[in-house]
Amino acid sequence: MSGQYLVKLAKASRYLSLLMSSQAGSGHPTSSLSATDLMISLLFGGFFRADLNNPSNPNNDRLIFSKGHASPLFYSLFYLAGKINDEELATYRKIGSALEGHPRPVFPYAEAATGSLGQGLSIGLGMALNAKYLDKLPYKTFVLLGDSEMTEGSVWEALQLASHYKLDNLIGIIDVNGLGQRGKTMYGHDLKAYEKKAKAFGWNAIPIDGHSFSDIAKAYTEAFNTKGLPTMIIAKTIKGKGVSFLQNKDGWHGKALKTEELEKAKQELGDIDMKIRGKVEKPTKVKGQKSKVKTTSQNSKVNYQEGEQVATRKAYGNALARIFPQYPNIVVLDAEVGNSTYAEIFGKAYPEHFFEMYIAEQNMAGTALGLSRRGKIPFISTFAAFLTRAHDQIRMSQYSEANIKVCGSHAGVSIGEDGPSQMGLEDIAMFRSMLNSVVLYPSDAISTEKLTEEAAKHEGNVYIRTTRKDTPILYKPDEDFPIGGSKTLKKSSKDLVTVVGAGITLHEALAAFEELKKEGILIRVIDLYSIKPVDTASLKKAAKETKAIIVVEDHFPEGGIAEAVGSALFHLGGENLLAPRVISLAVRKIVGSGKPEELLDFEGISKESIIKTVLSFRTPIKSG
Repeated sequence: MSGQYLVKLAKASRYLSLLMSSQAGSGHPTSSLSATDLMISLLFGGFFRADLNNPSNPNNDRLIFSKGHASPLFYSLFYLAGKINDEELATYRKIGSALEGHPRPVFPYAEAATGSLGQGLSIGLGMALNAKYLDKLPYKTFVLLGDSEMTEGSVWEALQLASHYKLDNLIGIIDVNGLGQRGKTMYGHDLKAYEKKAKAFGWNAIPIDGHSFSDIAKAYTEAFNTKGLPTMIIAKTIKGKGVSFLQNKDGWHGKALKTEELEKAKQELGDIDMKIRGKVEKPTKVKGQKSKVKTTSQNSKVNYQEGEQVATRKAYGNALARIFPQYPNIVVLDAEVGNSTYAEIFGKAYPEHFFEMYIAEQNMAGTALGLSRRGKIPFISTFAAFLTRAHDQIRMSQYSEANIKVCGSHAGVSIGEDGPSQMGLEDIAMFRSMLNSVVLYPSDAISTEKLTEEAAKHEGNVYIRTTRKDTPILYKPDEDFPIGGSKTLKKSSKDLVTVVGAGITLHEALAAFEELKKEGILIRVIDLYSIKPVDTASLKKAAKETKAIIVVEDHFPEGGIAEAVGSALFHLGGENLLAPRVISLAVRKIVGSGKPEELLDFEGISKESIIKTVLSFRTPIKSG
């Protein structure tokens, strides 16, 4: 396409960005204007290839606006491609519109939800990994980055992993407009600073004038011809480009133009052809070569013996290897602790579907989203404590219709001697807080295997909490563990109270049962393996039939299992049930190192603590 035609398209795009945000009364037009020439050249200059009539076409190139606030530019591109009409454009930022302030996949050409800066490159990395190593397709992934977000650590996590995996199908584009939300960015227009860093991280770096169509075209061409390493195009641009009173002016970030200002800007832009449309080239039809799965009979069944002691974290690794033939879209990522999470079992069995992400949890979560958006079922694992730093990426994934399975191992004070920095005690709360999430906490190897398979079946985000300690087998191999269920392990018509446990505390509850039984005291014991959704029916029944529900958890009380139980019983459809007593035994002190048994006792979540609490409900014998 001729340079003059691209100039006309760019002029129309700039006006559309200003018009949309002005009509909405909010938006980020100046951030859109700076990157306009880069994106117009990409989509309509013959570089980007996609069948826009079929956004899910596996051969389509992928485009991610990591600087999601530049949504006016994003939507203007698809308007000029003929995929948005004037009526739709006028709904920008209005309730019910797919044209939201920051794009997400309700708009069919948005690959993932963006807006929390620093995440787009990780998502793109996942898509590029999928193309190069899994589906073996020639599509390219382009990520538009803002210069302000280049201070985010997750960007640099993605940079090092992309070069490690030699992703020459990943192209980053930094819009170096030099101005952030409140003034000059860290490096301003110093392209050399970005170039040095990109090269140091193993990328091909191309500094250019981001408003020169010839420079832009040469950069894309060089990126396409670069083999064995990803490319970062570092474009010097002007924020507010094309409108004199906006250009390189501080104080305009996130501000829409008033009616008279819009008219003035329109006059400055000159003749604008609003009927002009651009053409996006169609992709080459390639079938791809998905990896063939070799199945073995030795791992096709759950196989643990009664009386055996197996850590649930090990059963997680066994389960992944066992179920992969039935779920060949599974991809396993681990943060360099695979010999502790036991993700390495899968990695050894199916190395072509295992990616070592090293100690970079934020990037691992973002990469998982990219894989999920390309139809894979990513399982990611690390210590539960370290997932907290990836919470933003995990939080954002819920807005992208994600299908990610997260396993947090070494949860709770029961890990023992490693000390509090390694004890995941906030993880249940973190994952419960997400809309439509599933939270599972198995107590033995068999339930872990079955719940890992349930997670693979389930469409949506799932968290699996595993334990460091070896624990005895509780169930038979043919037992089912549906999401939303529970298991009542001990029950009678004479139960004094109900004790609810999960994971390590279930074993403490069972030990307490045996001790109390010797004293003639019976308790109901429930394995609440599904913390979200919770088995309200079983809890309601227990609340009616026993004096109290004692919830024992190796987690902080805030957002934990007791709150899940209490919420189910007291707020079921607004109905106040029998208002049973719910007693919470949880981690309320900061511990040091010690043996697991000592720490459980110190926190009041051990067998002894359960017995003491149960006995407080015993009716005293009246004298005389």
